[in-house]
Amino acid sequence: MHEFSTVQLHISADQVASVWLDRPDKNNAFNALMLEELHEAFDRISQQPALRFMFLRGHGRHFSAGADLAWMQASARLSYAENLAEAARLGQLMEQLQRLPLPTVAVVQGAAFAGAMGLVSCCDMAIAADDALFSLSEVRLGLAPAVISPYVVQAMGPRAARRYALTAERFDAPRARELGLLDEVYPRAELEQAVQDWTRRLLGNGPEAMRACKALLLEIGDGQATAPRQACAQALIARLRISAEGQEGMQAFFEKRAPAWAEVLP
Repeated sequence: MHEFSTVQLHISADQVASVWLDRPDKNNAFNALMLEELHEAFDRISQQPALRFMFLRGHGRHFSAGADLAWMQASARLSYAENLAEAARLGQLMEQLQRLPLPTVAVVQGAAFAGAMGLVSCCDMAIAADDALFSLSEVRLGLAPAVISPYVVQAMGPRAARRYALTAERFDAPRARELGLLDEVYPRAELEQAVQDWTRRLLGNGPEAMRACKALLLEIGDGQATAPRQACAQALIARLRISAEGQEGMQAFFEKRAPAWAEVLP
């Protein structure tokens, strides 16, 4: 366990990272310190190539209620330049999360409001308990979900993003799944089992292949098959086929056995 004040970083024996928002008494509302500690946690994770994937979670009843009210009050007294710098730091964190080199899974229970929806949107995958609630609530305060908007649009589509950003409506986990913000929804009592199931599923995949696949999909972006993107994809599959991991994976398949990297599966 790595020492922080507002987050926890845990790395399991099978090289699975879990980053926990850790202000349960404040519903995991984030402030400047939490953003800085998240940045540090993500930086440590990005520097460990042995890690397989990462869960992003919140301790307590809620994933995160969004920005801390005291922090927001303090921000209102800052100058334009200071607010611009603060927004830039948040934007850097969102981009850092989206571009982490390993797969990321958000695990949501309770509230995921405002900026917390940005964190969920930046993860590669997201699952939630059936008690999860989502809201882009900023306009109720005379603000806007500005910094997180590109990631929210990518996750749930432009039309839905406009609706929920402009109305500040709350919507539940099944609706979030319909929109594409969530991949799966589970009964609250079964969420931990779902995390274990996702862990086993992802540990069964080639670590190098998952990282390479994520990098390729980020590069492809909107999915247009341009010549440079096709060249990138073709070079990737050629490299993976001759890699030690690719050779082991194909040999294991034909020999009807688990590949070496899956031996850690419980």
